[in-house]
Amino acid sequence: MKVLLLKDPKDKDSGPDPYIKELGSYSLEATLIPVLSFEFTSLDSLFDKLSHPECYGGLVFTSPRALEAIKICLKEKSKKEAWSKSLKQMWNIKPTYVVGKATASLVEEIGLVPQGEKTGNAEKLAEYICSREKPNSSALLFPCGALKREVLPTVLREKGVPLESLTVYRTAQHPELQESLSTYFSQQGIPASVVFFSPSGVKFCLQHIQKLSGDLINQLAAIGPSTAEALQGAGVAVSCTAGSPTPQDLAAALHTALQPHGCSGPC
Repeated sequence: MKVLLLKDPKDKDSGPDPYIKELGSYSLEATLIPVLSFEFTSLDSLFDKLSHPECYGGLVFTSPRALEAIKICLKEKSKKEAWSKSLKQMWNIKPTYVVGKATASLVEEIGLVPQGEKTGNAEKLAEYICSREKPNSSALLFPCGALKREVLPTVLREKGVPLESLTVYRTAQHPELQESLSTYFSQQGIPASVVFFSPSGVKFCLQHIQKLSGDLINQLAAIGPSTAEALQGAGVAVSCTAGSPTPQDLAAALHTALQPHGCSGPC
């Protein structure tokens, strides 16, 4: 069975994409199509804030892109030296809260220790943070995207946990998206399932996919609850949602959803 994954491929230098590999173990033939492009912004302001860990109680990351912004900053020799010599150690005294394994992995790449990666979504991470942070303590620094959801900031604000957001990237439609989708459907036909990886992916892809498939796809899956909400908000049923945003949980959810009705186990 063919599955279309609306996400960027993993960096080629780090081996095969884990989603393709994991879905393959269930005999699902996955294809990746990049949906989003990103413009990084306010990088000088970001590093200025990172240069003053004494002003903050810790860090919060809910997107790999925010870590990519930091990695861009660290390409500059003087900033990389400052980070390695002292800033990294000063931040490591404080918590670094994250959602998901992909974000946690990037946190580790810059030398920090992630907490909360298993929470799975922003709402659960907010609860995790509130269980560990005291009200009216030093603000947590939250590098984020322009389209961030307000769930985490709202929960922290209600609990009196200060959060300082800084927009470090903006999301746009990938310039080759429509062409890539058209080529996929003309060459591969209609997949058994299409998996959306973000609310932005729903915004940029759903109508085009419905047009290409003639509304014949009845299996639309989501990587997490915010993406599922976006699909439901667009008036479509969600066939399954991954228990957490990992290749393993997505593959298991798809395997179950794609079983013939009433079938338990392989059929």
